[in-house]
Amino acid sequence: MKGYFGVGVEGISKAMNLGAILRTAHAFGASFAFTVDAHHKALDIFQSDTARSLKNVPYFGWDSLAEMVLPEGCSLVGIELTEDAVDLPSFRHPRACAYVLGRERGSLTPEMQARCDHIVRIPTKFCVNVSVAAAITLYDRTLAMGGYPDRPLMPGGPELGTPGSWDAPKVRR
Repeated sequence: MKGYFGVGVEGISKAMNLGAILRTAHAFGASFAFTVDAHHKALDIFQSDTARSLKNVPYFGWDSLAEMVLPEGCSLVGIELTEDAVDLPSFRHPRACAYVLGRERGSLTPEMQARCDHIVRIPTKFCVNVSVAAAITLYDRTLAMGGYPDRPLMPGGPELGTPGSWDAPKVRR
């Protein structure tokens, strides 16, 4: 997969959610992670981030939106339930971007939304947990940009060893 991506959250207050987001970002190969205006209690993440992602993924903790500095050419993609947002299954992910999600029990601030190059919504009946939204977004990016073969026409997966199939994942013991 070419390009890079970062994952961040604005105004997060729960350490378990932030830890889950960082672990998910690490698992999907994020180039960096960030918070903007995070509550100080949210930064105590080690109970939920058992992968110790901060030892493997650069982390930036900005106190305000004015302090946030992304790499040159990095598009900012807000994940938010708004009327004018693009549904995630129809969204073409930028090659180089940072995804930003909103706080628990709230939304991205109007200032953050104005800073975003794109606003994308996960087409659900109601909001899902912020860490679940991060996982869905990164999974969609992986499918869209990861170079996987087309899915088979019949239920099930392709037979191993046939063209367009992938070998079974290696399981760590």
